[in-house]
Amino acid sequence: MLKISNKNCLLYSTTFASFLEGCTAKRHPLKDSLRKMALLQSKKIVAVCQMTAKSDKKINIGICSELIKAAKSQNAEMVFLPEACDFIGEKRSQFVDNAEPVNGETVHSFCQMAEQNKVWLSLGGILEKADSEKVRNSHIVINSEGDIVSVYHKIHMFDVDIPEKNTRIMESDYVLPGERIVAPAETPVGKVGLAICYDMRFPELSLTLAKMGADILTFPSAFTFATGAVHWETLLRARAIESQCYVIAAAQTGTHNSKRSSWGHAMVVDPWGTVIAQCSEGTNVAIAEIDLSYVQKVRSSMPVWQHRRSDLYADMSPLKTAVKSDEIDDSAVYRFGSTTVHGSTVFYKTNKTLAFTNKRCAVPGHVLVMPIRCVQTLKDLENDEKEDLFMVLKKVNEVVRTVSKSSGVTTGIQTGTSAGQTVKHLHVHVLPRKSEVVGDDNVMLDALHDRQERSLAEMSEEASMLRPFF
Repeated sequence: MLKISNKNCLLYSTTFASFLEGCTAKRHPLKDSLRKMALLQSKKIVAVCQMTAKSDKKINIGICSELIKAAKSQNAEMVFLPEACDFIGEKRSQFVDNAEPVNGETVHSFCQMAEQNKVWLSLGGILEKADSEKVRNSHIVINSEGDIVSVYHKIHMFDVDIPEKNTRIMESDYVLPGERIVAPAETPVGKVGLAICYDMRFPELSLTLAKMGADILTFPSAFTFATGAVHWETLLRARAIESQCYVIAAAQTGTHNSKRSSWGHAMVVDPWGTVIAQCSEGTNVAIAEIDLSYVQKVRSSMPVWQHRRSDLYADMSPLKTAVKSDEIDDSAVYRFGSTTVHGSTVFYKTNKTLAFTNKRCAVPGHVLVMPIRCVQTLKDLENDEKEDLFMVLKKVNEVVRTVSKSSGVTTGIQTGTSAGQTVKHLHVHVLPRKSEVVGDDNVMLDALHDRQERSLAEMSEEASMLRPFF
């Protein structure tokens, strides 16, 4: 039997209204019209859930099903489930063994629940199979027709060791971190920005999602008891206040096993920083109203987005909007100075940068990275292009080292003919090194020398081999 909580807070008539009353009519001439809009604006109902997942996946999914039904009975249009809603075990091997692909049986069962109950679902974190040794912590949004509309892979790994609190969790031991920020999902309750648990400690992500259009930020969690007692509510309210978004944080609660307990206190916070719904103890559902017009009221009355000094500090925006490898257009052709790069030779691509195989390699595994916009030197790049280029280079370096099983990687840029540059388009050489290199300080990476030219088929084959690593 689920205990249902319905703790809605009429914040507008209290906290925020008090703020407006303290302002002069001259500074806030729309006060009366805002009140009228509040009465006319239709509100959206959401449900935030709390549970105690254990090592029996079937039981966990059954509990989720009951929570979804309880939320639907309260007219919720979207239901938010916590991180690890499918499984929490004791050993690393259990997590890996219980992981499934996104199109597996577990997600399929949730798709059926969404369709049967005619609600949207936020699966706050399930174990998605990555390889034989690791998983991905995946936040999945499913629409009321049972279709997957968005998938986010947790980007910040929770690695902590607090002996005095008897707390040790090393998420990176078995989870692969995500590589990109996902655009907010368009849902009936608003644009929902996806994050997971530990991500809430990084305000850069929240601000970036808000700038990308989010009305709601989600932090489904399995927050440890030790840190939750002191930081949980404070962090969630801070993220809501600074982003001026609603924050919805579904939560795990109670004792999962002999090694792990979670704080609970699943809640919804409004853009003014007030907790408007919170679950009581145990398996639970809390209902809250989302008023998108209220988001705009807060932002117009406290216009911090207009006051940001992006001329003095970094502008919050995603550095990487990478196109997945399987979406690279093999038939595309990209300009490379006076020559071209064939799409089939590209193994990694963002909207600003290409990584591709080399026609004349100094050593096996020698690849190239270039900005898509044709410039000749680093100083010609815009700041966002530089950031993207170096983010891609970091990833390419890691993959080249892994694939070649090399002891090191050489990364080089040649500018000007005297330095050996033969293609007048800025590009970076990435070469694996398996032993100490002696006497090649002046190697001309672009110069032809006696290097054999490879065929398009050879270059394309190498690109196909590299793509899965991204």
